[in-house]
Amino acid sequence: MEIKENIPILLFDNQCYLCMKFAKAVNFFARSKITVIGHYSEFGKNIREEILDETALDMFWLITKKRAYGGRAALLPLIKSILIEKTEKTSTIRIDEKCQQGCKTVKAVFLRSASMITNSKIIDL
Repeated sequence: MEIKENIPILLFDNQCYLCMKFAKAVNFFARSKITVIGHYSEFGKNIREEILDETALDMFWLITKKRAYGGRAALLPLIKSILIEKTEKTSTIRIDEKCQQGCKTVKAVFLRSASMITNSKIIDL
């Protein structure tokens, strides 16, 4: 299974300007220890179908060996993965920048930021 080989995985909305900046920052601070994949890439679609549920597109996800953390629930495990993860691998970054002008407004930034804090989910694998 290709998913298990790439864990930990950060799955994010690759059609959102703010989300792309977030994913690039995570990749920088994680020093390529976390695989970064867009929701709308082929691999992202496979992950959504195999692991996640209908709320998959509502938030970003961190997928580890035991759980999939979404939104607010993913923040602490993401920080732990950045600081503690010992795996030496090169990250796979699959960012298809399909951003539209509407996502760069102040309102869009506020709504995305609020969405990250209000949405939360944990799925045991």
